[in-house]
Amino acid sequence: MAVSRVTAGGTTTWVTTLLAESENCLERDTREYFSVYLADYREYGESRMLNVGIVGGTGYTGVELLRLLALHPDVRLRTITSRGNAGTRVDEMFPGLRGHVDLVFSEPDGESLADCDLVFFATPNGTAMQMVPALLDAGTRVIDLGADFRLRDPAVWSEWYGMRHACPALVDEAVYGLPELNREAIRTARVVANPGCYPTAVALGYLPLLERGLVDSDALIADCKSGVSGAGRKAQVHTLLCEANENFKAYGASGHRHLPEIRQTLAQLTGGQVGLTFVPHLVPMTRGMQATLYGRLLDAGVDLQALYETRYAGEPFVDVLPPGSHPETRTVRGTNMCRLALHRPGDGNMVVVLSVIDNLTKGAASQAVQNMNLMFGFEERAGLDAIAVLP
Repeated sequence: MAVSRVTAGGTTTWVTTLLAESENCLERDTREYFSVYLADYREYGESRMLNVGIVGGTGYTGVELLRLLALHPDVRLRTITSRGNAGTRVDEMFPGLRGHVDLVFSEPDGESLADCDLVFFATPNGTAMQMVPALLDAGTRVIDLGADFRLRDPAVWSEWYGMRHACPALVDEAVYGLPELNREAIRTARVVANPGCYPTAVALGYLPLLERGLVDSDALIADCKSGVSGAGRKAQVHTLLCEANENFKAYGASGHRHLPEIRQTLAQLTGGQVGLTFVPHLVPMTRGMQATLYGRLLDAGVDLQALYETRYAGEPFVDVLPPGSHPETRTVRGTNMCRLALHRPGDGNMVVVLSVIDNLTKGAASQAVQNMNLMFGFEERAGLDAIAVLP
């Protein structure tokens, strides 16, 4: 018996091929036949699966990771931690995962996490930085969905997050996980700082303009709206149904934690500091985000549509809509897509970029999976080809 690999649709399966002499196969004991087959499968099939752990699997981004990874063709979920829910079956807390995830929440344990090839942190800010150094020493790679490694300056991080950074030496090593900007660096990274939701929507909207120096970078305005799930799963008065429903409000207008992250990313594009006014808003919907971005053109003759279509032509998860379009959050719900549209009101020198993403997926979990695919050489779209559910 020989074993051959068949690859279809990005999923690798292993099949047995009988030797030409069929009588030789008939002479074998059936039990021996299948034991040889299973040994070959374990050697060539299971060994190629990526062993993944999740720290903090009970929040909205944690369960989105579970949903995506449970169906990923190259991933095996090994451990999911939750201090407050240790001992509870995952599918008891999230019945939608019944039949897909057969695991129990456990206490965070460094030894079991170190046995994984990759660990995702979907935890409150300040948690990952306590555990990442030991995991790296064990050869485990990390994607942090929190903010611990996003800012390059530990002093700035401490100013915005109210605590001292536990491992500032790793801040310089961590790669900011926006694939459309840092794809090659992500491939070899040991630590990836997964971007925030607002920073993702804003950066993808401004990227082509700032790369080419086509707008005044001292006077950028990002007017952003997010669904309530962006505030997390914990109980808070302002996210209660009777508080958030039929209500619309700005928050963090004087300063939001994502502001230094956005400024840092835009500065990478321009090569210098940018002037940005960023105002987030809470809208009465569960998930979704729109960023309305303004910039004053320095070259009124530029073909904006061609600029964006050319820049994002090879990007699997950025969709530049036809001229005159207005993207809707429902068209990206549950997907890894960012949809963009461009406008020049009155054909003047002001450009308006409309950028929509799902804050829980492209703004968090699915972008983390995209980064994982790059880090481990998988097809970049693997596990991420979902189509938005309508209505």
